[in-house]
Amino acid sequence: MFKVLVTDPISDLGLQQLTDASDVEVVKKTGIPEDEIVSIIGGFDALLVRSQTKVTRRIMEAGTSLKVIGRAGVGVDNIDTEAATSLGIVVINAPDGNTITTCEHTFAMMMALARHIPQAYMKTVTGEWDRKSFVGVELRNKTLGVLGLGRIGAEVAKRAIAFGMNVLGYDPFMTEERAEKLGIKLATVDEIVRNADFMTVHTPLTNETRHMIARPQFEVMKKGMRIVNCARGGIIDELALVEAIDQGIVHGAAFDVFEQEPPSPDHPFLKHPKIVVTPHLGASTVEAQENVAIDVSEQVLHILRNEPFKNAVNMPPIPAELLNKIQPYFKLCEKLGNSLAQMTDGAVREITVNYSGELADLDTNPLTRYVLKGVLSHHLGAEQVNAVNSMHLAKQRDINIVIQKSTATKGFTNRITISLKTKDEERWLSGTLLAGFGERIVQIGPYPVDVPTEGYLLLVSHNDKPGIIGRVGTLLGNNDVNIATMQVGRTDVGGSAIMVLTIDKQAPKAVLEQLNQLPEIKRVREIVLV
Repeated sequence: MFKVLVTDPISDLGLQQLTDASDVEVVKKTGIPEDEIVSIIGGFDALLVRSQTKVTRRIMEAGTSLKVIGRAGVGVDNIDTEAATSLGIVVINAPDGNTITTCEHTFAMMMALARHIPQAYMKTVTGEWDRKSFVGVELRNKTLGVLGLGRIGAEVAKRAIAFGMNVLGYDPFMTEERAEKLGIKLATVDEIVRNADFMTVHTPLTNETRHMIARPQFEVMKKGMRIVNCARGGIIDELALVEAIDQGIVHGAAFDVFEQEPPSPDHPFLKHPKIVVTPHLGASTVEAQENVAIDVSEQVLHILRNEPFKNAVNMPPIPAELLNKIQPYFKLCEKLGNSLAQMTDGAVREITVNYSGELADLDTNPLTRYVLKGVLSHHLGAEQVNAVNSMHLAKQRDINIVIQKSTATKGFTNRITISLKTKDEERWLSGTLLAGFGERIVQIGPYPVDVPTEGYLLLVSHNDKPGIIGRVGTLLGNNDVNIATMQVGRTDVGGSAIMVLTIDKQAPKAVLEQLNQLPEIKRVREIVLV
């Protein structure tokens, strides 16, 4: 008989699979302190929580029979996943349970924005019958731009098409074939900004997506745009948005999320007549709360019965002998994948990983998962991708995974080479572990280099001509960007070359634009590995 402890309020319907199971006993003790959990957890095989219970290493160490910790929701910030991994405890969540409810809230916000529903309601209940001030617009025949076409973004696009809207979509992992099946026309962020009538964002908040809609976008935006954000605060520059509304560029906005939650009482959104706000209600429906509980209960049952499961957010146990050999390469694989993702444009269609040297004789499946984690987390966000779900997420996006092995290492004990292929290009790099130096990138395309996998890097593709290094260094120095190291890789004198610089801080976008305009410079990429 398996025993499951539930320490946060979870609906009985959500737990029904567990309570109905003949081989499971469910004990509900909600709101109890850590000391009490520690005193009783030793007799339980599983622990189910929401966001209230803080699942610490102390609790897990006391849970000598614990096999799984389930979070009835998406975020696992209240669970020490590193401790769980080290103790061999699987942590699972329910990432799909709030897809429809967030999608529907997005559409509700879009409708409220189009028809001025909150503003009209407030006037009507105060006794003022005002029809002239609230003339709205139809959604039919309007163009909706969807930034981020994951689960929620794709569902929003599906409903928009049903409303007769034309949908432009942006997603770094969306292929043209899949977009065509969904009835979406792929576009760049710039094309969406310039052409859409409505825009909704459904991306995670990462270094790449923070303020992806800011003053430069508002300056070229189609006048009269209506903007919805039910994803993450910070994707849209809030102060720049208020300016754009006041200047008549943006007609209005509807936000369910803020950069800081709850927002301060003087936040400009709260009293602006053209902005609709809700207090992060995207996942707040009865169905969503039940769905996440049902999803996590089902997976807990699978784990307890030693059946296949999904939605794990930490690394499952690896045999100790294999772990000792491959664990030093986990970080290298993730960093190589993340570095190459930042060098590559377009939707990734194929990822090839070549393991050479002693690694060729080992089970490298765990290493491949870390490679995929690095590639996908650049676009999806680190909180969305882990070493367990990375393979599943790659398959969801129709990314072909190719594994190759070789004994040839070109002078290194072990060497890992990763290639990313998109519709228009293929880029690759190699890395290894160097004794005393740690993880290193040793080749970028055909160019041999020796680059650390941390900090801030500038990758400059250029023609090998005299004076280029000096011009790059001068421009960075004039903009207070300090160069820590610099090296050049080339195959032929006077031909194509790359320059790799490590810098002390992230370079401003304006500086990167200036670098791209220098003579003989082909492309400049900043790679952030912090």
